[in-house]
Amino acid sequence: MAGAVKAGSRPPWVGLAAAVWVQVAAGTAYTFPLYSHSLKSALGYNQQQLTMLGVANDTGENFGLLAGVLCNRLPPWFVLLVGAACCFLGFGTLWLAVSVTVPGLPYWLLWIALCIATNSSAWFGTGVLVTNMRNFPLSRGTVAGILKGYVGLSAAVYTGLYTGVLHSSSTKLLLFLTLGLPVISLAMMYFVRPCTPSLEEDSLEHGHFMFTQISSVFLGLYLLASTILDDVLSLSDAIIYLLFGIMILFLLAPLAIPLKMTLFPATHKKNVASNTCSTSRLPAEDLDHKESLLATSSTNNLENPQEIDDASDVDMLLAEGEGAVKKKRRPKRGDDFEFREALIKADFWLLFMAYFLGVGSGVTVLNNLAQIGVALGLDDTTILLCLFSFCNFVGRIGGGSVSEYFVRSRMLPRPIWMACTQVVMIVAYLLYASALNGTLYASTALLGICYGVQFSVMVPTVSELFGLKHFGIFYNFMLLGNPLGAFFFSGLLAGYVYDKEAANQHPVSSTCLGPSCFRLTFLVLAGMCSLGTLLSIILSVRIRPVYQMLYAGGSFRMPRSSLH
Repeated sequence: MAGAVKAGSRPPWVGLAAAVWVQVAAGTAYTFPLYSHSLKSALGYNQQQLTMLGVANDTGENFGLLAGVLCNRLPPWFVLLVGAACCFLGFGTLWLAVSVTVPGLPYWLLWIALCIATNSSAWFGTGVLVTNMRNFPLSRGTVAGILKGYVGLSAAVYTGLYTGVLHSSSTKLLLFLTLGLPVISLAMMYFVRPCTPSLEEDSLEHGHFMFTQISSVFLGLYLLASTILDDVLSLSDAIIYLLFGIMILFLLAPLAIPLKMTLFPATHKKNVASNTCSTSRLPAEDLDHKESLLATSSTNNLENPQEIDDASDVDMLLAEGEGAVKKKRRPKRGDDFEFREALIKADFWLLFMAYFLGVGSGVTVLNNLAQIGVALGLDDTTILLCLFSFCNFVGRIGGGSVSEYFVRSRMLPRPIWMACTQVVMIVAYLLYASALNGTLYASTALLGICYGVQFSVMVPTVSELFGLKHFGIFYNFMLLGNPLGAFFFSGLLAGYVYDKEAANQHPVSSTCLGPSCFRLTFLVLAGMCSLGTLLSIILSVRIRPVYQMLYAGGSFRMPRSSLH
């Protein structure tokens, strides 16, 4: 079998540690507020033109359907290689424009270049997320929370790099994105590879995940503190470089797990030891075989007779496997779906719409965060972006962990957390609209947390409802909710309202000041989240039986239908 491995092969934790670096690199879309002012001033764009570039930023980041299809046919290293090429071509073009190395580049060319540049995020994210979700199928919520959490932290990483090492130079930042990120991808792609997944729960694995989560939390706190410290004290270059070096050490922390496993190998479970990496790509057919092993292992431990499928159904599945029955039955929720089979399911569109309304409204604030801060009286919006980044990280890693705990202890459907956080998002938008003194940072923090939860909850929910076999394409289709939200809520709504108010205030200026610049936008976003809350609740009620089947007994079990 192609997935077979030799004893002593590299454990999957090396791939997870490498994935951390790739995911930080994948946060390029969060750098848009750092160089957007340079695009606006150097090229003479108005706010609506700038927000449409923000749409390009989000479109590229989340248009990963091609990556989702190819991740089942090509090895992860090739997927990462494509991402590196996108970085070089896209950000290279933006650097040529902002540095005026090639003056007079047309708007449409820069729009396409930005799409290509941030599309690297889709390739990076798909390559490492799909691979690691399959390497750790019993801990998909935790894995999704960790990896998406590091993407959320990337905004703080880039902000620290921009304000400190690069001295707030948009040109230097774009040059780093052009050359530095491809180097990181090329260095990490050897280590991100498919592994033979462990077949049972393991307390040692939970401890490793806990260590990774704790180290990421310390990294987030460190980034927030160092950014505030630099802003308040204006640190010297030597101190800035020292702080940046400490950040690198935090990013290397997940590597301690495979080092510890190498120096102090555990031999208490043969099954766990088999969780090692192959030097070849793991085909989808091998994944199916492993899922069937997981199903057999899990169902042997079931004690509740209500959870056992009807014997005739099992007989039919076995007969299909032997070729006695040629007709394939339609998949049920929890099985491995083909993409076309999922498109006709109400649950698929309920999840998509709930995610679209939550993340699409949140990305509108993110894309306009610098202008929102200036409109409400801030001179320096760097701390505001860093705060959003840290809280986004907290929401992502916390959403993955909290939803994983309650899904195992209470069989509580993950989308219920999308509903809860969208209620909080409504409060945040109303605080923005009111423009009360002292609420700007609080509303940004609340929104960042809730925005992050939407990501970390959506990812495992997709895999639980529609399987891991075609997870890449399902995941990337859901991500289309982000650019769609940016187009409708940011490009068409926020940009138009801002420019109209700016024209009323100063006919010769494109800068708008005061709460009226975004008030209507925030009220509309609050209404959208109200609808998203309702859809999330409906979805949670509908799929409760799926979670009762998958997590009965407190641990994940593959559905028996994956035997075929």
